[in-house]
Amino acid sequence: MIMNLRGSKAKLSMLVERAAAGEEVVITVRGKPRAKLTGMGETPHPIPDRCWADELRMLQKKYSRWPRGRSRSVLDDLREDRFE
Repeated sequence: MIMNLRGSKAKLSMLVERAAAGEEVVITVRGKPRAKLTGMGETPHPIPDRCWADELRMLQKKYSRWPRGRSRSVLDDLREDRFE
């Protein structure tokens, strides 16, 4: 299916449904193809949310600059110096 940009804005939900069903949808601007909608198909290895969250937590620990709670003590020290 080929549709211009203006028409695709008004019917995006329908176009996504058709692409998900396997149809290729081409969007044109001034008569020239600019984008193509296709279905996603099956993802090869879906990542469970829990696994992703655990990995993110591990990376935060590995690359964080300050130990948890440390920034508050640094700010308190700086404020004390300001008032002395």
